[in-house]
Amino acid sequence: MTRLRTGAAGAAIDVFAIRIAAAGFAYGAQVLMARLMGGTEYGIFAAIWVWIAILGHSATLGLSQGACRFLPADQARGDDAAVRAYLLGGLGVTLASALTVAFGGVTLVWAEGSLFGGPYAAPLLVAILVLPLFALQDYCEGIARSQNWAILAIAPPYLLRQGLIMAAMLLAVALGAPAEARIAVLCTLVATGVAVAIQAGMLLARLRRTVPAGPRRYAWRRWFRACLPIAASDLASAGFNVVDVVVLSLLAPPATVGLYFAATRIQQFVVFVHFAATAATAQRFTAVHAAGDGVGLAALVRMQARLTLAATLVVGAAVLAAAPLLLGLFGPEFHGSLPILALLVAGSVVASAFGPGEDLLNMLGGERLAALVTVAMLALAAGLCVALVPAYGVAGAASAMALATILRAVAMALAAKAVHGLTTPVQLPAFGRRAR
Repeated sequence: MTRLRTGAAGAAIDVFAIRIAAAGFAYGAQVLMARLMGGTEYGIFAAIWVWIAILGHSATLGLSQGACRFLPADQARGDDAAVRAYLLGGLGVTLASALTVAFGGVTLVWAEGSLFGGPYAAPLLVAILVLPLFALQDYCEGIARSQNWAILAIAPPYLLRQGLIMAAMLLAVALGAPAEARIAVLCTLVATGVAVAIQAGMLLARLRRTVPAGPRRYAWRRWFRACLPIAASDLASAGFNVVDVVVLSLLAPPATVGLYFAATRIQQFVVFVHFAATAATAQRFTAVHAAGDGVGLAALVRMQARLTLAATLVVGAAVLAAAPLLLGLFGPEFHGSLPILALLVAGSVVASAFGPGEDLLNMLGGERLAALVTVAMLALAAGLCVALVPAYGVAGAASAMALATILRAVAMALAAKAVHGLTTPVQLPAFGRRAR
């Protein structure tokens, strides 16, 4: 119990608890919006949110994830000048990149033309304003994670923001605003702005106490050599996580997209297990590796893999048991999402057995290989969705994603073994020997 409540395991439990609470708020918000807006408007909002997440995460150019790689190592060496430079330089690049992406989005929407006259017009224009705030919060999360401040990293974007979205939507409708996608995205803008302001203020106060003032030493070439592949991998990962929704939005009506999106929101309870493990251990992989402790690194990998698999099995079973009730709250038509949810959960459980291969590649070296694997799996997932959706509808999309998720985990495990000689899949026989 002492081991579970301290160190990486304890941090993972903290992060998972926050994400579960956040998932409760997010689930409540999705149920609320589906009930208020109806299937069509909810489907529009779901598609818009997917694009905010994809572009917002990628706008940091990998500097958010890179913080977990560079800052712990520089601090372990006492290189405060590099730490200060990364903090300030990463902030500037993130904001500049996000504003560029937002401006590019406006240009593309204007050039396309038809979107301005359709139901996506107003929600898209508001979403462009959300994008820089989302990217800034993603960067703040990465900095906080690099310092092992798990609660500060996770609570504002995934708990506070979700709660504020729900409260803002309720208030807007109570004041007479129409329950439409554009109002939901506007509530998201307000909630994101408040949440990132609070998080950034608290993060700055902590950093002033831990990072002394002084000169800065920039190492842009070293940073971007690692961060740009991580950014490509992040973009591909974000695309991988939502490619099924994107393909459905192109091939199916908004109401069908909403039906599928509801299942993915509930499946996020299972995905949060992996997220919590990554948030708690990725920066620790870097620190232990920098200290030259190969035995400790291998032990940390084994612990992370075993706990992640066990937690994923438990949470997956609980989600499926509660699925009829959870889906029914969206509306009676959403009961048809149960087979979709079962397929997605099965893919997550099997994939979790292959351990933290991607984290090791991104944190210890091999980020280009991780990006290559992710891009290849994104292409595979998109191809499978395009092939299966016309014939099997939402079940085809779920089957495609479950298979692609498993193959991605296998490929990352093989790559981590080849690059670092670390075995990431859970060794089930080891449990039997230990029990005896």
